[in-house]
Amino acid sequence: MEHIYPYYVKDIYRYLYSLSYDHHTAEDLVQETFYRAYLYLENWKDERIKAWLFRVAHNAFVDYQRKASRSTVKEPDYFHQMIDRHTPEQALLQQERRLELDRLLTVLPDKQRQAILLVDVHQFTYQETADIMDISLSSIKITLFRARQRLRDLNRKDEYDE
Repeated sequence: MEHIYPYYVKDIYRYLYSLSYDHHTAEDLVQETFYRAYLYLENWKDERIKAWLFRVAHNAFVDYQRKASRSTVKEPDYFHQMIDRHTPEQALLQQERRLELDRLLTVLPDKQRQAILLVDVHQFTYQETADIMDISLSSIKITLFRARQRLRDLNRKDEYDE
């Protein structure tokens, strides 16, 4: 094999490149060809080694094509969609944030807490929240502003205390 490889590698590469039209595929198939040849070289008794190597290269290319036809190439975005974002670590962090929010909400007055829960947690519109709480739209906006401001202040105070 030490004598055969340097002598035929360029010819095999050019042949495989002309079949695949891809440099990397041709390089991989050259390596596969010589690997297969190494495995079966001791069984080869004919003098026409070049023809046999080309046959091995052709078979390697056919196997490559069969394998490629069974698999479909996906764009990187496809795999990003498959990532499970709900890891145990993410669940724990989300639980900690929820507990922290619950703790901060207990400090707010009832009206502000209810407004935050309806708008920010349960995703009601301002008008729906105003109707639920039986107050005007402008009152709900003021209440939410004050509640959010109070939560920001409490959060900053907690950060400084740590």
